[in-house]
Amino acid sequence: MPWYEAGGLLIGTILIFMALRMPVAMAFLTANLVGALIFIGGEVAIMQLVANATTSVTTFTLVPVPLFLLMGELFFHTGVALRVFDAIDRLLGRIPGRLSYLTVGGGTLFAALSGSSIANIAMLGSTLLPQMEARRYKPVLSVGPIIATGGLAIMIPPSALGVLLGSIAQIDIGKLLIAGIVPGLLLASAYVAIIAYCTWRDPEAAPRYPVEPLPLASKLRLAATNVLPMASVIFMVVGLIIYGIATPSEAAAFGVLGVLILALLFRSLTWESVRKSLLGTVRVTGMVFLIIVGASTFSQMLALSGASSGLISWVTTLSFHPLWVLAGMLMIVFVLGMLMESVSIIMLVAPIFFPLAAGLGYDAIWLAILILLMLEISLATPPFGIGLFVLAGVAPRGVTLSTIVRASLPYIIAALLIACLLIAFPQLVTFLPGLMG
Repeated sequence: MPWYEAGGLLIGTILIFMALRMPVAMAFLTANLVGALIFIGGEVAIMQLVANATTSVTTFTLVPVPLFLLMGELFFHTGVALRVFDAIDRLLGRIPGRLSYLTVGGGTLFAALSGSSIANIAMLGSTLLPQMEARRYKPVLSVGPIIATGGLAIMIPPSALGVLLGSIAQIDIGKLLIAGIVPGLLLASAYVAIIAYCTWRDPEAAPRYPVEPLPLASKLRLAATNVLPMASVIFMVVGLIIYGIATPSEAAAFGVLGVLILALLFRSLTWESVRKSLLGTVRVTGMVFLIIVGASTFSQMLALSGASSGLISWVTTLSFHPLWVLAGMLMIVFVLGMLMESVSIIMLVAPIFFPLAAGLGYDAIWLAILILLMLEISLATPPFGIGLFVLAGVAPRGVTLSTIVRASLPYIIAALLIACLLIAFPQLVTFLPGLMG
């Protein structure tokens, strides 16, 4: 069977079952079964399918996934997140648009602990948006920063989606997580610049309101007792990975321990918060591992059928510049992001794009970061950006979906400009991973 027919059969089977509303993981597993029976045949096909599925999830590189998820769940359910947000809010004082800055600063901090964009958007929307609406912030400074900053959890380590992508694409997880630091900080800086410009151009976009001033001593005490402990957990997790002191799995375990200790010190750790955190972690981990089984086996079916090698040979014989191929891949991810959720996109494109990128000489970590950035942008992109619906679900009445879409546009444009910057200067992505050797 020609490679294009084999690839079309496998991908077409997946798309048909997804159109019939079959769960994504089940659609991939069904396509894998069809592929195994066609390209291997007999009982050997079933045995090989089971062996591939088992091997894909029995790997040490996936250990950080449940640990990072648990760290974020504990951070949220123990109330430590709200304590940190309140402290940052009081430290900002009378700065114009301070709640918008709080959204970016606190959201970036929470992104570094949760690893979940949906959790990030939901928390920011439920805690800060009502306050901004009550103080008559315009949508570009209330809704916009929330939908933009919420997506940073895809980029800033620990990123659960990054671990998933790295596992499917067989990339060093530690280096991939660290590679997201600079792009994540660039995005946060761009969002801060948008807020500063909007408050300068239109002071009424974020009306000032009286805030009780804090003496310098009180500010230092507040920072030392609330913000600094959480920052230390983040730097510990990231630092252990950067300096090679611990693997991502060990660093994630230290992160969980750090959040537990902080919750105990803040006297907010309860059996109920632990129960909710564990249940949330088990639920998401089960979904992620089932997805990995489907995606990893799908990648092997593409290789067995010759679809992967055929596609690489075909693209490399074209007269297109490799940059145009890269632009095409990123555009596909961007367009799919308007129609599908992020995990499904990773399952679909990773087995195809990374072998193709290797044939064109592109760095796998650099490509992974660009894909994650496109997925982050797609969270806020209509018609089906999941971040839009999550925020609309927790927002106060009167905040419509069209309002959220319009408010997110400046931040989407800023993120696209950052993507162009990363393409022009790959060193922004590869510098920190290069320090790890």
